[in-house]
Amino acid sequence: MNIYQILLLPLIAIAIIAAPLFLAYRRHKAGKTVNIKSTLTANLVTLFGMLAVFTILPLGGFVSADTATEAVAASAEGMRYLAAALSTGAATIGTGIAVASAASAAIGAVSEDQGNFTKALIFVALGEGVAIYGLLISILILFA
Repeated sequence: MNIYQILLLPLIAIAIIAAPLFLAYRRHKAGKTVNIKSTLTANLVTLFGMLAVFTILPLGGFVSADTATEAVAASAEGMRYLAAALSTGAATIGTGIAVASAASAAIGAVSEDQGNFTKALIFVALGEGVAIYGLLISILILFA
């Protein structure tokens, strides 16, 4: 492991993390409004960039295992945590999208007729159930 690997990889990680913040600052300074699509794209690029950096780090010699068996076990444990995080994260993003549309429609329906309150509440609660399912899958992945 040489000095370039020690200095270069953390700097790349910091640059990838700071890139969306730098772009948002430039847009703010130019007086432009923030576009949600460009923000989402920048965050996804950051996510996949960090995943690439953390995949490369073990190859660079920063993470070493005594035996190949320990390396495989550590990799499997890391994949469990990654799967649990992805299942919870994807479920909560889906819940946010579902509740955003269902809640606004529910408010409109209840404002027209008070009798629609229970029906509207059920549809909003169904969207929340998706997050609970994602959390249950994460618990099963981690503790099974």
